[in-house]
Formats: sequence, C-alpha cells, structure tokens
Amino acid sequence: MRTRFAADRGLTSRMVVTMFLLGLLYVVFVGVLIALGVRALTVLVFAGGLLLVQYFLSDRIALFAMHGREVSPQEAPELHGLIDRLCALADMPKPRVAVAESDVPNAFATGRDQKHAVVCVTTGLLRRLEPQELEGVIAHELSHVAHRDVAVMTIASFLGIVAGLMTRFALYSGLGGRRNGGGQGGVPVGAIILLVSALVYAVSFLLTRALSRYRELAADRAGALLTQRPSALASALTKISGDMSRIPTRDLREAAPFNAFYFVPALSGGQSIATLFSTHPSLERRLDQLAGLSRELGKG
Repeated sequence: MRTRFAADRGLTSRMVVTMFLLGLLYVVFVGVLIALGVRALTVLVFAGGLLLVQYFLSDRIALFAMHGREVSPQEAPELHGLIDRLCALADMPKPRVAVAESDVPNAFATGRDQKHAVVCVTTGLLRRLEPQELEGVIAHELSHVAHRDVAVMTIASFLGIVAGLMTRFALYSGLGGRRNGGGQGGVPVGAIILLVSALVYAVSFLLTRALSRYRELAADRAGALLTQRPSALASALTKISGDMSRIPTRDLREAAPFNAFYFVPALSGGQSIATLFSTHPSLERRLDQLAGLSRELGKG
C-alpha cells in the first residue's frame, strides 16, 4: 500500500539484508543444535507460536505494556484532527489513536501493517509540545507504519528470544554433560550450546540495533519531508531530549525497556562503544540531518 511518504531504499535494503542474515544465522544455529542432539523442532514450534502471537497482537501487547488506551475523537479532538490531516496528506489509512498516562514525553507506533496500526502519545508529550512540533513527531511515527519497519522490527527483535529458549530447553533436557561416554575426553555439549547461543544472541542483537538506528533517521527524514518543516521536528527533538533530564529516574527506568519503540529513548548512553548498543542515533546526528534537510528545502 503506497503512501506519499518519501521512499527510502536504504531502509528497505537494510530490512531485507537484516532479515536474510538473521534467517541464515538461525538456520546455522538450529543445525548446530541438531548435530549436538537437541530436539530443536519442539522449541521451534513453541517459539513460532509465540512469534505469531506477538506479530498479530503486537499493537495490543504494546498498548497494554505501556499503559496506553485508545481515545475517541470526542475525547481527543485536536489529536485526532492532527492525525486526520497527516493521513490525508500522506494518503494512508488512519491508524487507531491512543494516549498513555505518563509524564515521560514520548510517542510510538506499532502494528503489523497500515490497517492494524496504532499511534500512541503520552500525556507528557501533549503538555510540552506546540502544535507544529507535535505534528512533526506524529509524522515521524506514521512514517514507521508506512515504511513497514514496525513489523520487521517486531520479527527481528523476537528472534533473539529463540536462542535463549533453545538454550534452556537443551540444558533442562540433560544435555549439559559430555558426549562419547561422558568421560573427561568427551565433547562438553552444554558449554558448546551456551557458547553458540550467546554468539547467536549477540549477533542478532547488534543487527537489530543497527537497523533500529537507521530506521529512526529514515523516519525523521520522511516525516520532515511530509510536513515540509524539519525545524519543527528538530525543535521537538531538542525539547523532549532536554526535558528527559527532569523526569524522575524511576519513571525513565520503567520506560527504558521500550526504547526501541519510542520517538526518543528514555535512557540513553553516551558516545563511544555504547553507541553500538543504542536503539537510536545520537541527538546530534538527528539534528544534523534535519538541518541539512532544511537547507535542501530552502534551496528549492
């Protein structure tokens, strides 16, 4: 389903490559487990069932986890009106609209496709942003839905759980000893399973985090191009990031597990190697991209 959001071939190619590499990684992983004597099929069926539940119910699960509730046009007329205008501008179906009672200023979009999407904003965000800034944030979130990266991230992030499930199954099945008679010269099956599982999890973690950082840059660009106001989105980014420092640490820690979904991470590390583990690019990089986009639009 095409929209008027700017296409991003870089994002599309990264999603395809990430899913291919993750699929290949898990084929090798299952092959190693089978070679070691693990009944991987049982675990795969169980994990596949969980994946289907998460995929088809991701919108409801996310709303429940983040304490969001759907609101009607009568309950939030200005928010609905803003989303109506953006969806008409983008030529895309209107998602369900939700609000989360939280002082942490943030927003997220989830759902497996455009027909089953939901956009949620926190009360803290609504209190802090001006209308044009809120428009930029919502356009950013709608672009996630239009680019289908929400569904891809749901699948990609879930695959890391499979490694942990298989490891537990293998160890609880009594495969923690040694093969070839159990002597000291045998193969330490349990240690091999743990090592391979840790490696698979680490690689899948880094792949999904790299994709997450790029998709945020892609959403910034697509949202700013749709509204033609990169400066409004930059202002929202600056305001939200600055206000995060005023939120109680306990509230930020509660929100941090859902950083991959949020417009701005609730807790983020500094530069250096921590950047590899971040769900979002740095604020400086996001602002630099928006400043460059403002210059491009100014020349036009």
